[in-house]
Amino acid sequence: MKKIILLFIFTASVGFTPQIESSYDVGERFVFRINYGFLSAGYATLEVKEATLNKKNVFHVVGKGYTTGMSRFFFKVNDTYESYIDKETGNPYQYVRKIDEGGYTKNQEGFFNQTENKVLVKDYKHTTEKTFTIPKNAQDILSSFYYLRNYPNIDKMKTGESVAIDMFFDDKTTKFRLKFVGREDIRTKFGFVSTMIFRPLVQSGRVFKEEESLTVWISDDDNKLPIRIKANLLVGSIKADLDSYKGLKFPFKVKKNKRD
Repeated sequence: MKKIILLFIFTASVGFTPQIESSYDVGERFVFRINYGFLSAGYATLEVKEATLNKKNVFHVVGKGYTTGMSRFFFKVNDTYESYIDKETGNPYQYVRKIDEGGYTKNQEGFFNQTENKVLVKDYKHTTEKTFTIPKNAQDILSSFYYLRNYPNIDKMKTGESVAIDMFFDDKTTKFRLKFVGREDIRTKFGFVSTMIFRPLVQSGRVFKEEESLTVWISDDDNKLPIRIKANLLVGSIKADLDSYKGLKFPFKVKKNKRD
């Protein structure tokens, strides 16, 4: 369950060159309801705040994931991820990772030096500090999703095209790949929503059935907000749906029915 909660906070982690006008702004907040089969498993939230870092105004994004109800008896999760992001470049300055997953805990902060392509990781649980070399424009796990939403030509991607970014996570840089699958109008609690479908390539064998077991639906509008995430696991399947939202920068286009 801990990997699944992480994926829904992470959502669709991939990055691109930012566009001139951001798709999001301070005050935006999403809540996702997570279900394992027919059972309610928990919630995940994503929120954009404002902060001052080194005398500069930055986006402060916060992602949280937690199990609820009966799921807490089987596996208790309470995770918090934070990222401080440059408003112009979309690159992260700092990240926070505080997790408690069935008794497995982490308490870390990472400090990016994008000029020197370095990241300093402070581990407060083990009282250690390590510096790692990273590629240019490397993202953390949470900033990656917001980087994606500012891709300038996402509506021009062709079915089957893939993109990749460098993401720093768990003390190493990973090349994360994402494939554009197509478009679909899906039924939600808000009505029918036009979406773009992406499929991140994930590691098969441990949690997921196949490399392409994870599918993400993103709104096909200026907000590029996450609508649904679905994963086929080795045992069963899990789905996260957007349950509520506020503070969107652009109008959210919803159809009452498919004919609208």
